[in-house]
Amino acid sequence: MRYRDNGLGHARLGLAISKRVSKRAVERNRIKRLLRESFRRVRHQLPPVDLMVMAREQAAGVPGSELLREIDGLWNKLLASRADQANPLKRADDTSTIER
Repeated sequence: MRYRDNGLGHARLGLAISKRVSKRAVERNRIKRLLRESFRRVRHQLPPVDLMVMAREQAAGVPGSELLREIDGLWNKLLASRADQANPLKRADDTSTIER
């Protein structure tokens, strides 16, 4: 997951789930659906950032409940990293990455 501050006052989500993750559109759409649902639940807690989530090949074989648990862990890491920052504003060309 990558994120960058935005000036909109709310978080936005972008998804990149390529065919490399799974050749089957059903699997890719399942991952996107789970990501959107998880984001919908925590979006009011997130800072105003643009988020870009890129799935890895391992995500296709993970059961839904486990995938949601890992995604929730990423949101928690984002919230913790944003709380720990001494300088909350970054340059516009600086993107930060969070990995599991």
